[in-house]
Amino acid sequence: MKKLAIREYSMTRDSTRQLSPSFRVREFACKGSDVVLIDDELVVLLQCIREHFGKPVHITSGYRTAAHNRAVGGAVYSQHQYGRAADIRVSGVPVEQLAAYAETLLPGTGGIGRYPAKGFVHVDVRKAKSRWVG
Repeated sequence: MKKLAIREYSMTRDSTRQLSPSFRVREFACKGSDVVLIDDELVVLLQCIREHFGKPVHITSGYRTAAHNRAVGGAVYSQHQYGRAADIRVSGVPVEQLAAYAETLLPGTGGIGRYPAKGFVHVDVRKAKSRWVG
């Protein structure tokens, strides 16, 4: 099996590059940054979610620069800064149902944050297991 890795892309060069059947580099981009870091494992996770629900997965926040992360009040060591996290929503799928399916894909690992008031789920591919409600 090919080793999965965090890859660095350039919006100028790679914005339309297809990462999987359903995702392109530009969907993970941080406003104001040409650089986009994306963990292959995150793309695989999101593609599984897309196929399970049979609907587009909207990434509301993917890669973040440290400055952008601070500006939006992200955690100091936010996984978004390493290209390992995405805040997502799937039209017509409740936060709890989306988070419950993510749980089946990340049983003993990764981060899953439920944000019912804001209508999104945070998923990340960190090695340790972390769960929270925001």
